[in-house]
Amino acid sequence: MTDGDDLGTAVQGREADAARRKRARVRGRTPRVPWPLSRLHPFEADQMSILLRGGGPIAERPNFAELLRRHRRAARLTLEELAEASGVSVRTLSDLERGRSKGPQHRTVIAVTDALALENDARKQLVELARDGRLRDHWTRPTGLRELPRSVDDFTGRAAELAWIGDLVHAKHAPGAPVVGIITGSAGSGKTTFAVRSAHALRPSFPDGVFFLDLFGMSQQPLAIDDALGLVIGALGVADQQIPADTQGRSSLYRSLLRDRRVLVVLDNAASEEQVRPLLPGEGAGRALVTSRRLLAGLEGVRRLVLGPLPLSEATELLTGIVGERSASDGEPALARLAQLCGGLPLALRIIGNRLASRPGWSAVELAARLSDEERRLDQFKAGDLKIANAFGMSYEQLATSARRVFRRLAVVPGRNFDAALAAVVGGTSTEDAWNALDELVDLGLLQDSTSGRYRFHDLVRLFARERLQEEESSVERDALTGRVTSWLLRMATTAGRWFEPAYGRPDRPDADLAVLSSPEQAEVWLRVNVDNWLGATRLAASSGQHAAVLDCAESMHWFSDRWIHGPHWHEVFTLGTQAAAALGDPAQHATQLNYLAWVHGIQLDSPETMLRYADEALDLATRSGTTVQIAWSHHYTAIALRKLGRLGEAAASASQAAGTFKSIGDTNSYHSCISNLGHCLRDDGRYDEALERYREVLALVSDDESGMTPSIAAHLRPYTLAYLGRCLGLLGRRAEAITTLTEATALMEQFDSNYLQAGALETLATLLAEEGRTAESRRAYTRAAEMFEAIGDAEAHSRCHGLATAAP
Repeated sequence: MTDGDDLGTAVQGREADAARRKRARVRGRTPRVPWPLSRLHPFEADQMSILLRGGGPIAERPNFAELLRRHRRAARLTLEELAEASGVSVRTLSDLERGRSKGPQHRTVIAVTDALALENDARKQLVELARDGRLRDHWTRPTGLRELPRSVDDFTGRAAELAWIGDLVHAKHAPGAPVVGIITGSAGSGKTTFAVRSAHALRPSFPDGVFFLDLFGMSQQPLAIDDALGLVIGALGVADQQIPADTQGRSSLYRSLLRDRRVLVVLDNAASEEQVRPLLPGEGAGRALVTSRRLLAGLEGVRRLVLGPLPLSEATELLTGIVGERSASDGEPALARLAQLCGGLPLALRIIGNRLASRPGWSAVELAARLSDEERRLDQFKAGDLKIANAFGMSYEQLATSARRVFRRLAVVPGRNFDAALAAVVGGTSTEDAWNALDELVDLGLLQDSTSGRYRFHDLVRLFARERLQEEESSVERDALTGRVTSWLLRMATTAGRWFEPAYGRPDRPDADLAVLSSPEQAEVWLRVNVDNWLGATRLAASSGQHAAVLDCAESMHWFSDRWIHGPHWHEVFTLGTQAAAALGDPAQHATQLNYLAWVHGIQLDSPETMLRYADEALDLATRSGTTVQIAWSHHYTAIALRKLGRLGEAAASASQAAGTFKSIGDTNSYHSCISNLGHCLRDDGRYDEALERYREVLALVSDDESGMTPSIAAHLRPYTLAYLGRCLGLLGRRAEAITTLTEATALMEQFDSNYLQAGALETLATLLAEEGRTAESRRAYTRAAEMFEAIGDAEAHSRCHGLATAAP
């Protein structure tokens, strides 16, 4: 399934058609179509309509807009500087470079060429292109109105969207309410094909006619409102001499004609609200469907449908339909991989399918391998005169200069999504200006937004942005941009992480260019939603030798990692930190990062042998550097590893040694962890009464404001402490006390990302509730535990708890 307007943007000029247009202009008339457009395939019809209006976006030679932009950049002038030098306004120059005014007046061109100091052939070429543009403006009158194109045979999916169209047209509406559907989506999303398919399905309901009007919204010359109204009014049977001359009169007549007629008008490829508004029906029987890359947010009283990428199953089905009989030899796995690399974009699927169908010797596996190379992927999306970059390019050319700059520079963002603050850093602009640029990009379908204020690219659009960045900015500029973004992300992450360190908390003097984080809650949200970005920046910094910045960032994550225990990235973060410390020759920090890696392997990866190895390495480095704190932490992680390996006596000895060291240096926070670990060793050894005493000791620490614990850390550790205590009470047969304690613990854990510990506590609670005969409560606890185990990927525990939840009477 493809988008007619999007396919049209990819058309290369053909010599014969170009010659025919030239002869037609010489004769002073608009060239006529030699066969009915209604008999063409939709993308062939769009090719023909583009040829009729003077060629597609790619011509034999550069157009006036492209050439002017090249000369200005060669002169290293901004639009503002050229405006000052030439006396031509910035707005006019911007319109010239964007192709909105392709035939400027001679005096304007001379002023610009003088300011650019163009001579000889360069000056002559620019003047001639401007003159040709004025001639085209005079002779070319795109019609746009034609019989409804036929629907493609391999149309796939969109069942819910087709049902939406049916409901829109057939449902009862309030008296006097017009019925208009706006279909929007990015380049290549299949808007035109979908609208055509819908119109064909609806044709029996509109005996008075179904009309298809191309508004040429992405072209350099969108169809004028008066011309559009005149075309439709004429098609509805009004003689030329009876059509009013003014826009208001034509619009009024148009609405009156549609009031009592069952007519459907498909307004394809709309440029703006201003262009569409006079063409919308009023009250009555007439209906309209509008397609546009723009959101057309200014239109009121309309229903909206956004076409996104196809789901993988439908994308694979479409690709299978395009390649036809050869799909059996290619195999579904290979075609599914291709569909995935196309990102579900119908135009991309059409291009890849056409490439396969036209080359019997190719295999889908080989083509998928080519597409897997991200550096070359965009170049693979071309088939004959179809090229996906041209479809994106038409939207790009519609952007203001500042929005173009933000768009292409966003390609350096490491993660999959971003917010306005990061976009401002990328664009080198204020947050307010970044919001405006992002709005423009969303409006044209070049970005997707969400209710959370985050934005993201389609994968193929990101590659197009990267291509534009490489073409339009120098390597020096790109390197500086990457460095600026990397530095900002690392400093943001480090500042956010330090909110949770007892020695830091709220930063006294945050860097002036950083986004403001006013609380631990804001810091935590930033770290979670931007994890792909700051982790990507850490990788880039590590690869470029910025070891100190990498180490600072990894160190700042130590306490925060306890709040996000099952974050999948901690192994990489602390591995990078370990490598940075080693490169800096800092044995104390090296030992620290190794201890963090020991934590990851013990708590997250459940690999006690690896945990023990890292703890031993850390102990050796810490001992040689005389770092008491890290010596104690090495003993603590050694105790955890030994306990997991069943060496309980050795584990208890290591835990006691670590606890003694922390107590002697007054580190109550760390002392709490070691005493808890000692309690676990005693519990696992069956010494429940002794374990209970250790748990009561640490509960007293987190409950006493004078204990010396950091308040935020005490609040974080309290639910875990209660869970340890509750489990031990259960083992002692004191079920009532255990249930009360575990209920409080699991309720407190809801505010932290502690799924594994909370799931374990809930499973213990569910067991105790069942033993007490409280079946309904037990079932709920098992169900919640099963959900949490599933969330962290523990299939065995999920199956166990789910089975107990459903088996309970």
